[in-house]
Amino acid sequence: MTTPLLDQINCPADLKPLSEEQLLQLCQEMRKRIITTVSELGGHLAPSLGTVELTVALCRILDLPRDQVIWDVGHQAYGWKLLTGRRDQFHTIRQHGGLSGFLKRDESEFDAFGAGHASTSIAAAWGMASARDLRGEDHRVVAVIGDGAMTGGLAYEALNNIGDRQTRMAVILNDNEMSISGNTGAMSRYLRDLVNSHFYTKTKAEVAKHLDRIPLVGHTIVEAVKSIEGGLRHVIVPGLLFESLGFRYIGPIDGHDLRGLFRRLPRVLDSETPILLHVVTQKGKGFHHAEGDPVHWHGVGAFEIESGKSKPNPRTFTHIFGEGLAEMAERDERVVAITAAMPDGTGTSIFAERHPKRFFDVGIAEGCAVTFAAGLAACGLRPVCAIYSTFLQRAFDQVIHDVAIQRLPVIFALDRGGLVGADGATHHGVFDLSYLRCIPNMTVMVPRDEAELLHMMHTAIHHTSGPIAFRYPRGNVLGVEMPGIDDLQRLPIGKAEVLSEGRDAVLLATGVMVGSALRAQQALREMGIDVGVVNARFVKPLDEVLINRLAQARIPLFSMEDNVAAGGFGAAVNEHLAATAPHATACQVLALPDHFIEHGPVPTLHAEADLSPEKITARIAATLEAWRSVPTAAEVARRRR
Repeated sequence: MTTPLLDQINCPADLKPLSEEQLLQLCQEMRKRIITTVSELGGHLAPSLGTVELTVALCRILDLPRDQVIWDVGHQAYGWKLLTGRRDQFHTIRQHGGLSGFLKRDESEFDAFGAGHASTSIAAAWGMASARDLRGEDHRVVAVIGDGAMTGGLAYEALNNIGDRQTRMAVILNDNEMSISGNTGAMSRYLRDLVNSHFYTKTKAEVAKHLDRIPLVGHTIVEAVKSIEGGLRHVIVPGLLFESLGFRYIGPIDGHDLRGLFRRLPRVLDSETPILLHVVTQKGKGFHHAEGDPVHWHGVGAFEIESGKSKPNPRTFTHIFGEGLAEMAERDERVVAITAAMPDGTGTSIFAERHPKRFFDVGIAEGCAVTFAAGLAACGLRPVCAIYSTFLQRAFDQVIHDVAIQRLPVIFALDRGGLVGADGATHHGVFDLSYLRCIPNMTVMVPRDEAELLHMMHTAIHHTSGPIAFRYPRGNVLGVEMPGIDDLQRLPIGKAEVLSEGRDAVLLATGVMVGSALRAQQALREMGIDVGVVNARFVKPLDEVLINRLAQARIPLFSMEDNVAAGGFGAAVNEHLAATAPHATACQVLALPDHFIEHGPVPTLHAEADLSPEKITARIAATLEAWRSVPTAAEVARRRR
């Protein structure tokens, strides 16, 4: 792969002396590098292909890193990494120990603000612009936000405040009519109308120019038109919403017209009042496979560039959930599916195809999704909120205030529970057991495999005494035998499954850690250590009867979970032991450490967190050996005699 111009760019300042022709060539080389790298490693392809020209223009015009650019989400910023000193590390993107797939402040001085969740850029940029003003500085602050992220309420809360205070900053709206899946809602239609009404702005300017040339009366006519225009403006003028919020609106303009960007951007970036530039781009630009199917090519695994073919995708927990929910809805018309801009990512697109009237995509608005579900549940329906574990964090208040306090039977299906791999710290779902377990009236389940996931879904649909949640991993299914729809069981709430008894210890495992516990059990037995394994199933309520029995038998307990230790399943077990059996030996908690975990293959991350089967085996063996070496009270008394 030859990229002679790109290979000379070590920082944005290197773009300054390049001609427009060279910059156009640079755009082609950047797309080539992005496509080639993502074809080998996987990643967010289509979003970053759509922002190449915009990235080049910003790097050419701004004084970076003195000026600050805040990208929303960051999966549209692969080109930004290429031009800001990370070209030679770009082949490591999303790999363990390599570049993050998102923006990170500690990765580069050019990453002014980190982001993995959407709709944060405008608020963050407002804070940075306000800090600039308080310090008496004069650099420029720019937020780049996608039209998908503009469906999030946080963006409008920030716009409202910026417009009111007239903070000097720019917002660039990158409009490609897509978030991850196609956009939904009135804002999407509004932006589409702005693009379609662009002819009005252009025509108005031309008419005014010609009228103004009429001797004596021309200027008067123009002013008269302007005076009556206000009454019609809400009907025909693009950008009125943003102007009503206190922003000057410019656009829409072609985001792939590099020369046009060079003409318009300087005025935008130097504006003394809040300004919003509406840029229209094509997601997947420059790669015909991605241009034709930007949803599929938003985030992909490795693929062949020429054919666009990728390795066949094995069935995942997400597929099982999506298919199972659609089938269960065939038999229960109360079932309604809700997602927050992630129908494909959560598998609810399957439900949408079969039950379109009972499917709701609320856009990037998780809080709205939860409260909307509460309203449905209050009227007797069975809403299933399918949201990534890490994204449900954004609706924590709504889960408590609108759902749990009222004991409404909302079902929370948390995809991407546990470590998710290449997307890293912003996307790991490692806090859900903790933040859900602490909520009164909440039931929390974790399936060990895809078959148990279906049983838990069936259980959740028939659970009426309050909200219920189940979380499942991103990964491929285990290949277990699957039950038919008529064979699904309602699991007894709070009842664990004892897989085997043990003389020397018992492993209380949740979710995917059950498989690790079984492998550790086999290795320990080969060492002469007899341990039992329990599939906990429920994090809340606990199987207190089982835990009490094990405590009374004085069998050492080890809990296992791919959640943080603080407030998780193991913490729940120890809280129960402390309250009911204070003299019992505490459960040893095997969980994720108290720091954010970076990106990388899940097995590698588990090993680093001492949660691989090998690390678990070694830790349990060492702990039991240490306990054996400590004399009992009877032995101490005997030695004294």
